[in-house]
Amino acid sequence: MAGDGEREPGPEAYDATPYLPRRGRLPAHRRAAADCHGCPLYRDASGTVFGRGDPHARIMLVGEQPGDQEDREGVPFVGPAGRLLRRALDEAGIDQDGVYVTNAVKHFKFTRRETGKRRIHKQPSLRETLACRPWLEAELRLVAPELVIVLGATAGRALLGESFRVGTDRGIPMPLPDVGDGIRVLATVHPSAVLRAKDRKAMYAGLVADLRTATQAL
Repeated sequence: MAGDGEREPGPEAYDATPYLPRRGRLPAHRRAAADCHGCPLYRDASGTVFGRGDPHARIMLVGEQPGDQEDREGVPFVGPAGRLLRRALDEAGIDQDGVYVTNAVKHFKFTRRETGKRRIHKQPSLRETLACRPWLEAELRLVAPELVIVLGATAGRALLGESFRVGTDRGIPMPLPDVGDGIRVLATVHPSAVLRAKDRKAMYAGLVADLRTATQAL
């Protein structure tokens, strides 16, 4: 259902805008997002996974999309990548109770192995990411963080454009374009990339170092 009587998009539309409420804080947006059909990903996901955390956080963390466990529980970053992220935040000296965490895409995109029922993460397309951007922009406007930490390529491209590359753009605080005055953004790797890395220790150390840079940027 579209928020506040807005027209619902057609079946081929990729745009969450008609589902955003015209007014209200984060709880109103979370309720409206539960009914979002702004792109086809809602059809297979268990539900919308909206952001969680301090509604007045100085730091917002933005990942790619919910994983299997997040999709089942309806909460971001509760799976293995989330546990690793929480450990890295602790080591970097960032108070987890004072952050807001969300994803660029609010529904889990996945494929299934032919021989089993396990749902395998599939990277969202640029079209799907841009369709969901209105929710992310609303979260940025309502939380108004001082710093946004983008985790991985999908989140980086959602906020910084198609030219974003983690390898060249990470660890450097910069202005966040087209969103709000005074908000800065810092990019780093996604925790799931750390879990997949051959040299997990080195990549994890890099993640912690980037998060420490974030604290210095405040």
